[in-house]
Amino acid sequence: MATLGAYSKKHKVTVVGSGNWGSAIAKIVAENAKEHPDLFEEEVQMWVYEEEITVPKTSKHFDAGSKFSNQSHKLTKLINHFHENVKYLPNIPLPTNLIANPSLEDSVHDSTILIFNLPHQFIGGLCDQMKGHILPYARGISCIKGVSVDSEDVRLFSESIGDKLGIYCGALSGANIANEVAQEKFSETTIAYDPPPIDSRNPTPKATTPQGPTPSSSHLDLTAINEHKDSKGKTSKVKLIVPPPDLPPIDHNVIKTLFHRPYFHVQVVSDVAGVSLGGALKNIVAIATGFVAGLGWGDNAKAAVMRVGLLEMVKFGKMFFSNNVQTKTFTEESAGVADLITSCSGGRNYRCAKMSVERKVSIQEVEREELNGQMLQGISTAEEVFHFLKARGKVDEFPLLVGTYRILQGEVRVEDLPDLMEGKKK
Repeated sequence: MATLGAYSKKHKVTVVGSGNWGSAIAKIVAENAKEHPDLFEEEVQMWVYEEEITVPKTSKHFDAGSKFSNQSHKLTKLINHFHENVKYLPNIPLPTNLIANPSLEDSVHDSTILIFNLPHQFIGGLCDQMKGHILPYARGISCIKGVSVDSEDVRLFSESIGDKLGIYCGALSGANIANEVAQEKFSETTIAYDPPPIDSRNPTPKATTPQGPTPSSSHLDLTAINEHKDSKGKTSKVKLIVPPPDLPPIDHNVIKTLFHRPYFHVQVVSDVAGVSLGGALKNIVAIATGFVAGLGWGDNAKAAVMRVGLLEMVKFGKMFFSNNVQTKTFTEESAGVADLITSCSGGRNYRCAKMSVERKVSIQEVEREELNGQMLQGISTAEEVFHFLKARGKVDEFPLLVGTYRILQGEVRVEDLPDLMEGKKK
């Protein structure tokens, strides 16, 4: 693991978001910040969207005679008093060095590592609020699963954040059910972080001779290169600022040190596009798997859908992010095959699709009845991906992804899925 060594400064960490998953991730990084005082400041900030609540009667902290239970208090006050997010992650103790902060601007002040964990529709507005309040050389990790798709383009949430704030941002995704992670049940995740050249502390020789590298005066200073490539291999419009030399470089070792726990194992890779796509496309496959489960076709049918789904996920990545996506991200990493298995075994997209077939109603009706206002990502992603593929004349190359969309639209029956997967016209 990385150590501070000659570096005189430490990284300050802020988690932007405090829902179920945001609080679970904040718990992890606060534990690690305290255990690695050579790398990180002990206090970790967690930005909380402020609400007025009372302690729920189901909480172990409920006391009818307490002011916290019979009067409304700010959520940040309750989190900092009980060291628990009593609303979004109840009954899970949070580290005492994790500080809930209702001020976005104050929580990110002087932070060198920003971890984003909030609904994707809030990215733009919150990034606008953060402008001018973050360090220009900060770096980020997005824990927001999925991608933004329209007929024109596929955009990674990590790159949307980076473009808005003028920083580099990686991505975290995997087979991670928040409550299980918070309860310290063993799981894995994948973090994609491709350090830009400007962050390198090791000069690269400009040229070599038969005898070896040319004299030291010819070394290339990577910290002078403020350009980096985006997920499509193009030069990013963001001009990065080099971090100060007295801070430990944010590399794979530092990232792993911040997130890895005995119960939460981390693999760090460089394929940001592959990790992000896995978190989006698996939701469509989960709906298709739920459909065949609802028909009672058994495990063989579910396995067949997952196999074809995985192949189409890889194909989509290689077709539209050919410069960066690696097949092994989907076939070997938690963000790929493991997340697909979890989502196709018990995730909400799978469950709602299964219930829709069993009840003989639309999945949208099940969504309204079962999810208490929350939305199924698989429905919107299927529609977005279909229109993206249609605009490029690639509909016939992704029969499962497109077939699932057509079932959702009522154009074909669930029973037609095996033929659709083979590319047969219906």
